[in-house]
Amino acid sequence: MAAASSSDSDSGRAESSEASSKWLDAHYDPMANIHTFSSCLALADLHGDGEYKLVVGDLGPSGQHPRLKVLKGPTVLTESPLPALPAAAATFLMEQHEPRTPALALASGPCVYVYKNLKPYFKFTLPQLPPNPLEQDLWNQVKEDRIDPLTLKEMLEGIREKAEVPLSVQSLRFLQLELSEMEAFVSQHKSKSIKRQTVITTMTTLKKNLADEDAVSCLVLGTENKELLVLDPEAFTILAKMSLPSVPVFLEVSGQFDVEFRLAAACRNGNIYILRRDSKRPKYCIELSAQPVGLVRVHKVLVVGSNQDTLHGFTHKGKKLWTVQMPAAILTMNLLEQHSRSLQAVMAGLANGEVHIYHDKALLNVIRTPDVVTSLCFGRYGREDNTLIMTTRGGGLIIKILKRTAVFVEARGEAGPPPAQAMKLNVPRKTRLYVDQTLRERDAGTAMHRTFQTDLYLLRLRAARAYVQALESSLNPVSVTAREPLKLHAVVQGLGPTFKLTLHLQNTSTARPILGLLVCFLYNEVLYALPRAFFKVPLLVPGLNYPLETFVESLSDKGISDIIKVLVLREGQSAPLLSAHINMPVSEGLEAA
Repeated sequence: MAAASSSDSDSGRAESSEASSKWLDAHYDPMANIHTFSSCLALADLHGDGEYKLVVGDLGPSGQHPRLKVLKGPTVLTESPLPALPAAAATFLMEQHEPRTPALALASGPCVYVYKNLKPYFKFTLPQLPPNPLEQDLWNQVKEDRIDPLTLKEMLEGIREKAEVPLSVQSLRFLQLELSEMEAFVSQHKSKSIKRQTVITTMTTLKKNLADEDAVSCLVLGTENKELLVLDPEAFTILAKMSLPSVPVFLEVSGQFDVEFRLAAACRNGNIYILRRDSKRPKYCIELSAQPVGLVRVHKVLVVGSNQDTLHGFTHKGKKLWTVQMPAAILTMNLLEQHSRSLQAVMAGLANGEVHIYHDKALLNVIRTPDVVTSLCFGRYGREDNTLIMTTRGGGLIIKILKRTAVFVEARGEAGPPPAQAMKLNVPRKTRLYVDQTLRERDAGTAMHRTFQTDLYLLRLRAARAYVQALESSLNPVSVTAREPLKLHAVVQGLGPTFKLTLHLQNTSTARPILGLLVCFLYNEVLYALPRAFFKVPLLVPGLNYPLETFVESLSDKGISDIIKVLVLREGQSAPLLSAHINMPVSEGLEAA
């Protein structure tokens, strides 16, 4: 009975959590054997039948045996081997002719393989780069048998360390060989010409001349040679070439190539460069404090994930808008676009097995997965508009469908700065008076500083004089209290070592006598000795001056003096009614005034 009730409660909790979730669990296959990244996933209607398929550039287990897979639902429709590891996959329209079926582009090594109707259509290869002239000269000498393989290896290693132009693949392979294998390699390749080839690191699409969803698009390639190439969608010629200070790894584009466009490239040096139409060099630069792990454009905001477990929002001019700290490392990012509700958000797969969905810096939803997610893709799959496809580190495939009634609500109580901090301040314009004052300070800065220093010295001098005057006046102190109508006046007489201290206490009221007062002396017992440090005050009649006398003996023979503090108190109370500080003169000095 207990086991049955426990299983019933577990199933009830699972049903309640599923009912409260915004997602329907459509499919989960932990043994799907799909190993890829978000850049190698694409959704498209490849056959024009309204059935959207999933294109996967699969790296294969441990990076071995890469393949191109096309999935229909949870099953693999077609599968074909690839010559090298895939870098990116994208679908785009090449022409306006009917039927308007999108083409598939897969970047792998130095080539872009274009498929139409899942059949090979075109292969674009990056143009070759000029070889290192020193390397070319060495292989020419080898061809003429003027140097041996061992000398060739030593000279190629010297070139690799110092030359700015990298070596070719042929030379790099030669440097990896053992001594016994060099002779055969040189005999096989010495007659071949030196070729230096770069590879593709990232790829995306850019609309050609219209912003429509079914408009013709160009391919934008990022290369290991620190360049961005824009390809013509029909002839596959290079329409534009742009240079970057570093190798691009993530790309985001907006606009149309023939009108106006912006390119955002996150590079390996930790910076994001913004390029515009007709600009051969970056126009803006966003410097990050860590390496980027993802780049997504949400409307006009660039959302960047860094390896410091943070999400940052930037404008296209490089101004930081917000920062969100993540609970774990970010492994992958992609865009979630719900057309029915005009919602764009960022999906971030984390190392703790969660997928967080953010709209700006507000957390909308958290999806927990049985394994760590390594790639994300959201869009129309099959005939469902809002489908989320995830692949896991172990090669699993997860498919979830967003409920039609689901509404994303921003979570409350988020940590971070208040919303008012993000509001733009209405800074007033610079007035003519402000500009004139700024110019005056720039021209007469030295003279203004000297005037300030002079006034500062005069202020210090006046403060020192006032302090000395206060010390001198304290030798004959007069103290008045507001709590009781009393006035105290102290006089020190004598040359020392014995002084006569006379306190003149006066009741300043008009008709009320004062009774029950005490006088107490506080002093350093090492320097002074008093026969009576505490005594009672007689009845104080208004208007009369009462002298209270005592003697002070100086015990120091080193000419040291100190302060004696006089307190007037009321019997039964600890707070003094009146106090005075008496600066005692040095023994054998002049009589105090």
